[in-house]
Amino acid sequence: MPDLLRKPFGTHGKVHQITPESAGWRYVGFGLYKLRAGDTVGEATGSNEVMLVMVEGKAAITGAGQDWGVLGDRMNVFEKTPPHSLYLPNGTDWQATAETDCTIAVCAAPGMGGHEARRIGPDGITLTERGKGSNTRYINNIAMENEDYCDSLLVTEVFTPAGHWSSYPSHRHDEDDYPRITYLEETYYHRLNPPNGFGIQRVYTDDLQLNETMAVADGDVVLVPRGHHPCGAPYGFEMYYLNVMAGPLRKWRFVAAPEVEWIMERDA
Repeated sequence: MPDLLRKPFGTHGKVHQITPESAGWRYVGFGLYKLRAGDTVGEATGSNEVMLVMVEGKAAITGAGQDWGVLGDRMNVFEKTPPHSLYLPNGTDWQATAETDCTIAVCAAPGMGGHEARRIGPDGITLTERGKGSNTRYINNIAMENEDYCDSLLVTEVFTPAGHWSSYPSHRHDEDDYPRITYLEETYYHRLNPPNGFGIQRVYTDDLQLNETMAVADGDVVLVPRGHHPCGAPYGFEMYYLNVMAGPLRKWRFVAAPEVEWIMERDA
């Protein structure tokens, strides 16, 4: 069985550390810090560009030789307000001191020095509705294709109401054949409201050589190396996830699963 479901390895400090080496792929890295007020952490970006996303709470952050002040004003991710984020190019470093208890995501992918450090959001990010019926969900695009902030990274947040599906109709982006489809590795950092529940994520290929269905708990990360990857939020439990994608081309082009192509055509 592929090791696609990653549990946090603690409740304080760095609780996730996913690298291309540990994931068995080439591009995406993801880390997560759970900090208490007064904690200080920092890293060098090395050969990666990095997007720091203030998932919850506030922190004073310096990076790439600049003082960015206190970032963050969303104290609970399910407030759904746009996050504060900071983009840092490769060859720099950063440090964060928690002003409150906070959760900081570290999204990483190969950097090429093509962009300067910059603060991203909350201005310019609008919660957007997507889908129809029980496929309706809400998106905070932090740095997707239309935002030319990054060399490689694509980063977005998704809020899925209880009883709804998301990352659906099922689709894949696992071939380098632009403009038909692009190769993008992807991580999902999941949160649930209330946090004692569960969500469902399936990762499967058309030939079912990869076919995993996982119960995700609050704080879990799911890796999507290839294949389709829909999510379901059971009645009574709202789902959030932070997506990080990267590949050889910073374009998001996907192909629907054969069994749901008719839904894509109907709802277009």
